[in-house]
Amino acid sequence: MRLTRSLSALGALVSAFTLAIVCTGPAQAAGPSYVALGDSYSAGNGAGNYISSSGDCHRSNSAYPALWASAHGASSFTFAACSGAVTTDVTNSQLGSLSASTTLVTVTIGGNDAGFSDVITTCVAGSDSTCVNRVNTAENYVRTTLPGRLDAVYNAIRAKAPSARVVVLGYPDLYTLNVFCIGLSATKHQKIDEAADLIDTTTAARASAHGFVFGDVRSTFRGHELCSGDDYLHDLALPTWESYHPTALGHSAGYLPVLNADD
Repeated sequence: MRLTRSLSALGALVSAFTLAIVCTGPAQAAGPSYVALGDSYSAGNGAGNYISSSGDCHRSNSAYPALWASAHGASSFTFAACSGAVTTDVTNSQLGSLSASTTLVTVTIGGNDAGFSDVITTCVAGSDSTCVNRVNTAENYVRTTLPGRLDAVYNAIRAKAPSARVVVLGYPDLYTLNVFCIGLSATKHQKIDEAADLIDTTTAARASAHGFVFGDVRSTFRGHELCSGDDYLHDLALPTWESYHPTALGHSAGYLPVLNADD
């Protein structure tokens, strides 16, 4: 009787242990913990499908951060990017969700520091010489002041997310050059693209110095700039804050592939 009870108890224990193994299975890896920082090019100005609670930050569910988080099953996703952000906005108000458990950080920043909106407004409304002079001022800022501001952002990101993979994405050229295009002059097109290239090369250098990945989107936007006939960007648009920003296709076919390639 005692032996029978002992064998029965042992059998129940073995069954329970086996069931636990079958039900539990191998441990599943948690999805990435992702924080998206930066300005309007990360928030998704121009992409539509805006998140109403984001207000004037104009965050979009069609922006590349939201698309990436959904496609990769992020275990947590903080969408902190905001329209109009400059480097100090990132360091002062966007880093709260970063932690030692953050596995991915993306950021676009620097264009507004260099006066992106004012450059575009000046070039749209002014003469060729006025546009060129304004862009020259912006380029001088990029060469002399922006590197230090980017360093401050990147240092702050690494301090708060020491183990994260950080991908710094750049900006596309706005115009296809040397084609007939109604609107701004060829001189303005070339000068605006020159400034975008300078910001990208400057940003790439600072990102590399911090051990971060630079995602160059100029290649995926090539042939899809304004004046290409297959634009991934808005020209002058309503609402005006969508002007000169990527469309939803610009995010899904321009930005997202670059981020995916850096996985």
